Amino acid sequence: MSRPAAVTPDTIRATVLAMLAEAGEPAPPSDTRFRRIVSVRKLRARLGAGDPATLSRHLNAIEAEVVHAGLTGFVVPDVPPAIAAQMRALWEAAVATQLGDVVRLRQDAEQARETADAARHEAELRTELLRTELADLHTQLAARSEELLGLRLESRALQERTRLLESATAELQSQLASAEEAAAQTARTHAGELAAERARYDGLSKQLLRETAHQRETFQTERQRLEAELAHAAERLAAFESLRDRLLTELGDERNGRQHAAAEAAALATVVEQQRQTLALVGNATAKGAPGAVRRPARSTARTVQKAASARKAK
Repeated sequence: MSRPAAVTPDTIRATVLAMLAEAGEPAPPSDTRFRRIVSVRKLRARLGAGDPATLSRHLNAIEAEVVHAGLTGFVVPDVPPAIAAQMRALWEAAVATQLGDVVRLRQDAEQARETADAARHEAELRTELLRTELADLHTQLAARSEELLGLRLESRALQERTRLLESATAELQSQLASAEEAAAQTARTHAGELAAERARYDGLSKQLLRETAHQRETFQTERQRLEAELAHAAERLAAFESLRDRLLTELGDERNGRQHAAAEAAALATVVEQQRQTLALVGNATAKGAPGAVRRPARSTARTVQKAASARKAK
């Protein structure tokens, strides 16, 4: 593909007419005056780019159009000199008006461009500030998410330990039930043996009674020991349940903090939306050519950003 031209013929023509108007040439100039006002070097310096050969070719065409065809050769056959002079004066006035309009339009365009550039630069600065604040909020949210993940992992570990303790407690209760059942079985066996021994050996009844009492005392001691162990396990279970409640409370506080951070992010999104509305107002004011209307919303937007930042610091 061929490289597009840096300067168009319309731009060259408008620049030449503007240079003639700035030189104070309301009437069409002569060849010498035209070359003194507009040259290839001056035209290239004014445009800031362009091929000298191309600029020279367009300049020759404009000179032929403005000077030779429209100025010195303005002679109409079979027309009285007075009417020809009036027609020439009318044509010169039209050319002067056109050149003045071109200069005025160029000045208006330059002023509008400068105003738009200033507004765009200010908007870019505000946008960069908001981006920085948003990046800080993202960093804080990431840190809080990592802390919440750590607390969740710790809570899962504590829940696993609680489950293990509950399993151990259930096992101890099963052992206690087995011991009670064994003790009951032993008591029944001893009672049967005692009845049989009493029937067979009445003389040994007292000894059997003493042995049975001793066994009962041993069973009571063992039972008291198992009940003490069960109470200790219940106390440990209560302690772990208290720890679990405290962790759940901390998790609720962390969830509230995260909701608060989300509210701050929503407030920041509201400020960003206000900035976008301000940018839309700036664009409308720039299109209407009202520089004063651009600066007032910009100051109001800056105050809004400062108030939002002060509110976040106070929180």
